[in-house]
Amino acid sequence: MTNHKHAPRRLAVAGIVATGALLLTACGGNDDMKGMDHGSKDSSASEKATASAAPGGFNDADVSFAQMMIPHHQQALEMAKLADGRAGDKQIASLAGKIEKAQDPEITTMKSWLKAWGKPVSPSSDSMPGMDHGSGGMDGMMSQKDMDRLKAAKGADFDRAFAQMMIDHHKGAITMAEDEQKSGRNAKAKKLAGDVVKNQSTEVTTLRKILDRL
Repeated sequence: MTNHKHAPRRLAVAGIVATGALLLTACGGNDDMKGMDHGSKDSSASEKATASAAPGGFNDADVSFAQMMIPHHQQALEMAKLADGRAGDKQIASLAGKIEKAQDPEITTMKSWLKAWGKPVSPSSDSMPGMDHGSGGMDGMMSQKDMDRLKAAKGADFDRAFAQMMIDHHKGAITMAEDEQKSGRNAKAKKLAGDVVKNQSTEVTTLRKILDRL
């Protein structure tokens, strides 16, 4: 009889204990989930911060590469834009479009590096003795006379001039990029240099084939 009288009480106590355990588990679960949420948000924020942060350690070769490659790319863009309305060959026009698409973002990237490094976009002539030779002093850069000749050309004349000038221009960029691969320290700059070597070498091969058939 006694056992029957106390049974409901024991059941009630057991129920309260079970309920309390569930509440504690739920609270603990919420805390864990909050922690997971914070972790997820922190991870996302960290990734964003890393993406926008300075591109890491660098040396003088990295700075020179960016400072010299920016105007080099800018001239390539200027040459590529001249193809619109002047190029007679569809492949020349297509390649000019690819050059614009590839090199414009690279200019933006290199400018962001120099800003992060606290360096000017344009090098001083004292720090860049090589800037004195040629037109602008960089390998493959066209003179103003060359650019004027390209602007004045149309059709097949433009196609031939563009192909030959861009071959020379690309070869200069490849040389600069190879120097960066050898002497640079920054991983991102060296990767971009590798992309320049690969992509522009392919374009040089294409341009030479175009010249052969023009």
